[in-house]
Amino acid sequence: MTFTARRARRAALVAAAAVTILAPGVGAQGVKPRIVIVATGGTIAGAAESTTAAGYKSGAVAVDTLIAAVPQLKKFADVRGVQVASVGSQDMNDEIWVKLAVEVNRLLAQPDVDGVAITHGTDTMEETAYFLNLVLKSEKPVVLTGSMRPSTSLSADGPLNIYNAVGVASDPRAKGRGVLVVANDDIHGARAITKRHTTDVETFVSQEAGLIGVCLFDDREFVRSPARAHTTATPFSVTAGQPLPRVDIIYAHAGMSPDLIDAAVANGAKGLVVAGVGDGNMTTPAVEAVKRAIAKGVLVVRSSRVGDGIIRRNIELNDDTLGTVASKDLNPSKARVLLKLGLTQSSDRKRIQEYFDKY
Repeated sequence: MTFTARRARRAALVAAAAVTILAPGVGAQGVKPRIVIVATGGTIAGAAESTTAAGYKSGAVAVDTLIAAVPQLKKFADVRGVQVASVGSQDMNDEIWVKLAVEVNRLLAQPDVDGVAITHGTDTMEETAYFLNLVLKSEKPVVLTGSMRPSTSLSADGPLNIYNAVGVASDPRAKGRGVLVVANDDIHGARAITKRHTTDVETFVSQEAGLIGVCLFDDREFVRSPARAHTTATPFSVTAGQPLPRVDIIYAHAGMSPDLIDAAVANGAKGLVVAGVGDGNMTTPAVEAVKRAIAKGVLVVRSSRVGDGIIRRNIELNDDTLGTVASKDLNPSKARVLLKLGLTQSSDRKRIQEYFDKY
């Protein structure tokens, strides 16, 4: 989709959503929403040697500094910060995911918290958002945001993204829509969002499902809600310090060897996601390795390295005969998230497929 086409689509979304609001982020009685910004690091908290340097250190700026850089937040929300981690999102892991989920669930349960905004690196933001979308147990708004340029950069995109994220988290219309991601004036659902560009500030897309809504400073328009069950409607939860089962992603390609599949199983993987070619396919030797893995009790999900589309059961490969799970429209990284959580509930292949059909 071209830049012009994307802008035209965004304009059409705004035109389609004629919703009247009282005032930006302020309730009928003039009470400001109480929002907690939970920081995890990332480029949005990054610092470089100069305003035009391409390289930078992620997570170098604390949450209170991020909040102080956007004083305009005070006009519509009472904001405070919590620092959960200070990492580049390439180093996001199970331990931080669980810690983050436990802390956000704790905050959401407090009567003096109306919503949560989370600052996060963009590299794995879609995975964290989807993980939280499955384990948070509240209908209060939760909004992730990040940036493609560090905080010290010329024309840094972080401050406005934080402003918009807090604005969405303050908006009562965001309630019950699951975990959201706000970036570059767009509002995405956690399940649909994908990072598609290495450096573009418009890196995030929700290609087939479409946007949840759009922002323009203090104006927000919501156009849809996610179709799949999430948050309070899932069976998944985590507790402090809980370990999650190992799930590896195996990337398919021409001449794909079975060795990596065998190695993942030998090293303790309880589940595998094959990022297959085309409609979730793989080489014949790889299929044989998948059979060996399944015989050892490993759950195997067929996804695709292709950016869009649905992996349906028994197409390309016979899932019923092979014993595999079809990822539907989840990409490999999100299929891995759901399989990890699914394995905390069941090791039954049919039940795991039900999870992929529903969540």
